[in-house]
Amino acid sequence: MVRRSVLIALLLVAAPLGGAVSGQISLKKLKDAVKKATADTATKPKSDSTKARVDSAKSKPDSAAKPPSKVWENYDFVPGNRVIFFTDFSEDKVGNFARGFKYKSGEAEVVERDGAKVFRAMSRAEFLIPVGKVLPQRFTLEIDVIAPKPSDGEHDPHQMLQFEGGADANNGTESALVTYMTARAWIQGGGQSAPASTSNVPEAMVPLLRGNLAHLRVLMDGPYFKMYVNERRLYNIPELAVRRDSVIRVAINASEQEVVYLTGIRVAESETDVLYDALTAKGRWATQGILFATGKAEIQPESRPVLKEIGATLKQHPELKILIEGHTDNVGNAASNLTLSDARAAAVKAALVADFAIEAARITTKGLGDTKPAKPNTTAEGRAQNRRVEVVKQ
Repeated sequence: MVRRSVLIALLLVAAPLGGAVSGQISLKKLKDAVKKATADTATKPKSDSTKARVDSAKSKPDSAAKPPSKVWENYDFVPGNRVIFFTDFSEDKVGNFARGFKYKSGEAEVVERDGAKVFRAMSRAEFLIPVGKVLPQRFTLEIDVIAPKPSDGEHDPHQMLQFEGGADANNGTESALVTYMTARAWIQGGGQSAPASTSNVPEAMVPLLRGNLAHLRVLMDGPYFKMYVNERRLYNIPELAVRRDSVIRVAINASEQEVVYLTGIRVAESETDVLYDALTAKGRWATQGILFATGKAEIQPESRPVLKEIGATLKQHPELKILIEGHTDNVGNAASNLTLSDARAAAVKAALVADFAIEAARITTKGLGDTKPAKPNTTAEGRAQNRRVEVVKQ
């Protein structure tokens, strides 16, 4: 007889770099399922997502144009689960250079924009992201950028955003230099060359990337390289030589007329590939990949790859039952975070039931707010690590 196992899934309450996207995963079904999932939990505090203070999740401005959910169907980016660098500039002093970076050159500083601290470049600027050790074979890099609207109405600043492993420019055979502009991206070095490596962004998507927050995401698995901008995958390269170093060099090409803003950067190691393999090897699995709209229990479409993996695991192992627990950092009001985490746990259950046909009886939910931190909340990296989902085998 197959031995029954129990999974405890600890729910990510705030996405480190996730944007607020109006398109939701089967929204009507989610709402119906949330009501059903929470009907028998009258002793739990109910969430008021319009009043509950969010923890330190970052989101896309409401004014940004948002794609419908269906375009994310083939989106397969899963962020690394062990944070090795994170900044959203919230701890920086306005007017100073971002203290998390190592300055190289150019005019750049932290400013306040629309009520939040951001990193502004107004010239050709370079800096290093220190990751503490040589980058692992499996890691993810996430950069949130607001590109300017072209001064001539058509062209981006040339080489608007570039990144490469190592402290100095190389772009040789063993070091790929990646360039991103809102209309296209290209790779020089590492076995690729321009213009052959150019990846064009769909024409209809380009205006949405100018003046609005765009999420750049890179996934490295050994030599395998994938890169996305929002829901669009730009690269899917089985072999690309990306230099592993203890720093990542970033260059921004901007001007006073065409200002470039960064709102956050996250680098994380991907420690385990498959959920069930991690449970077998370590007894637990952590993910940073379930994202929510700021201050709400609405799951963002970028969360689908992680939800899909959880759903597939439950289908492959029908003996498993799970408890979904919500966890936050300690930013904001503790009671509000607790209430919000409870609502978000119910939303994850609803998604698994509605979109992946998992029996509701196999899933229970609970919000724990900031009462069970995985790391100290004293640093930005620690707070980012505490906004998580963990799956624990018993």
